[in-house]
Amino acid sequence: RMSRHAQQLRDHDINPCVAETDASRRCMDDNNYNKDMCTAYFLKYKSCRKFWHDIMMQRRRNGVKPEMPSAEERKKLLESMG
Repeated sequence: RMSRHAQQLRDHDINPCVAETDASRRCMDDNNYNKDMCTAYFLKYKSCRKFWHDIMMQRRRNGVKPEMPSAEERKKLLESMG
């Protein structure tokens, strides 16, 4: 059974970067943990985290709850941005 923290990391409503996390991990597995082979995946993950962190901070400043948009809300937001 997964710990509560591990479950939250897998929850698409809490963690907007599950796909990027999985892709990075898969790259590391496939390349014998040679980080140099996975730089592009790490950068995608990092930009995902930064993007959603900035959105979260903006919502916090504006008093919007929840601070992290749900997976469905995020999908609509990304679609509206093109």
